[in-house]
Amino acid sequence: MSNDASTAGRPDPTFVTRAANDAFSVRKVFGEAYERDGTLVVPVAKVWGGTGTGYGYGVGSLGDGAQAPGDGSPAATPDAGGEGAGGGGGYGMSVRPLGVYVVGPEGARWHPALDLNKVILGGQAVAVVLALVGGWVLGRRHR
Repeated sequence: MSNDASTAGRPDPTFVTRAANDAFSVRKVFGEAYERDGTLVVPVAKVWGGTGTGYGYGVGSLGDGAQAPGDGSPAATPDAGGEGAGGGGGYGMSVRPLGVYVVGPEGARWHPALDLNKVILGGQAVAVVLALVGGWVLGRRHR
């Protein structure tokens, strides 16, 4: 690496943010609204997420016996050479289908999405409560 302050050859730390911005869209997940036989179907979803980027860079030399502030690590010594680099970045995204609007000759209707995982989890919770109550009742009768 050269010791000049040019930005040639450095990675673009905003790349992840731009990529995530393109991904945070209902259309990217479920596709565009479509029309069939005079009925328009518009998918609706809750899309949320976050991005983060980071980068570091160092150029130059400490020279003349000067010591950079720090913990005395090799990067903070006068003979470190003055080069550097860095990186980092990422994003997280969550998409949850809510349902679809169906617009036809008879008007607009909302059709909510069924989250089968929540239905199963709710059934399991009810079963556990019933088993606990049943065990308690049987224990009280047995005494």
